[in-house]
Amino acid sequence: MNTIDMYTSLGITKEVYDFCDTLWNSLKERFDEIDKVSEYNQLKVLHALQKHHVSEACMLGTTGYGYNDAGRDTLEEVYASVFHTEDALVRPQITCGTHALALALMSNLRPGDELLSPVGKPYDTLEEVIGIRPSKGSLAEYGVTYSQVDLLPNGDFDYENIQKAINEKTKLVTIQRSKGYATRPTLSVSRIGELITFIKQIKPDIICMVDNCYGEFVETIEPSDVGADMVVGSLIKNPGGGLAPIGGYIAGKKECIENAAYRLTSPGLGKEVGASLGVLNSFYEGLFLAPNVTANALKGAIFAANIYEKFGFDVIPNSTESRHDIIQAVAFHKPEALIAFCEGIQAAAPVDSYVTPEPWAMPGYDSDVIMAAGAFVSGSSIELSADGPLKAPYAAYFQGGLTWQHAKFGIMKSFQSLLDKGIIHSEQLKTALKNCL
Repeated sequence: MNTIDMYTSLGITKEVYDFCDTLWNSLKERFDEIDKVSEYNQLKVLHALQKHHVSEACMLGTTGYGYNDAGRDTLEEVYASVFHTEDALVRPQITCGTHALALALMSNLRPGDELLSPVGKPYDTLEEVIGIRPSKGSLAEYGVTYSQVDLLPNGDFDYENIQKAINEKTKLVTIQRSKGYATRPTLSVSRIGELITFIKQIKPDIICMVDNCYGEFVETIEPSDVGADMVVGSLIKNPGGGLAPIGGYIAGKKECIENAAYRLTSPGLGKEVGASLGVLNSFYEGLFLAPNVTANALKGAIFAANIYEKFGFDVIPNSTESRHDIIQAVAFHKPEALIAFCEGIQAAAPVDSYVTPEPWAMPGYDSDVIMAAGAFVSGSSIELSADGPLKAPYAAYFQGGLTWQHAKFGIMKSFQSLLDKGIIHSEQLKTALKNCL
């Protein structure tokens, strides 16, 4: 059996294979550039592991209080080196990206302080953390106010209104790098640096925090290299490399990290407690693999943009734009297309490929959400996955792929699903193939 036969046995028709294979061949030069970034980041991670003398003993872990957990403490030194920060908090007790962000915010804000988002509305799950949507334990309940400045229609920062929004109460600025469930551009590290510089010129003591989810290792620099006081993310996204079963990180200024540690555990305890419970091996190895895994996911995102753009769908970023995270948005403008896309991604999964995803009222969101994720780690979005809210513009947010080959197949399967359901027609495919030749 040859490769084409294998694709056919997995439900891909020859016309879809021929189109996708022709398109992929046109992307090789761009993929070479991604591999160069991956190579740099691989060496950066390796240098940090060697610098801090990671040993076999670091993989052993602890139970109970977790006192003197050398592997845990060394891992945090490694993260601080990778992100070029004074300190880091990397723990399995941080349950997800939203928890990591909430922890960073709640530990560094006090009653009477104001939080400012100069890049528009944050990701849906942070709305309840902040109190935009009322929720128990929100920042609003503790007397922390919130201010927001939307991006300009062209995606630029609204510097005039950002300056007006900063006042004596403004303590912390949160900058979301990725787009979330929005169709704005993802922010490059250099653009984030320009924004931070502008804010610090107005009020130097403001804490600038960057939600770095989905952005780690996409570029050769991170927001902490351009002035961010904290960068925050999830280990079941890029930096966990597909191996971390849980966890989150905060890297940044020592005082900010110390505040977060005391909030995570208890005043007086801080970073001294917190058993690693046998996950350190996956944390270390996942970080080691992360640059390459991120590159694979990035290739999948670019492949998806190039396919769907040719059929008239709105893709953000478009097929030629530079990339600053691993997420590819495809706006279908009708719910049946979004659902068909996610069904195709689910059918390509190594786990639960036989189930059909359905929209549901997922906690933390203001509308039904459909999610496709047949992952080895539940909810891992560095693995092949897609999701989207059932509301206009009915956009699918595709991300992940531990290997390029799997990311490629997932996109082909999603395209096949739209073709099988008549959302894309055979004549369109034939025309697209001719245009690619």
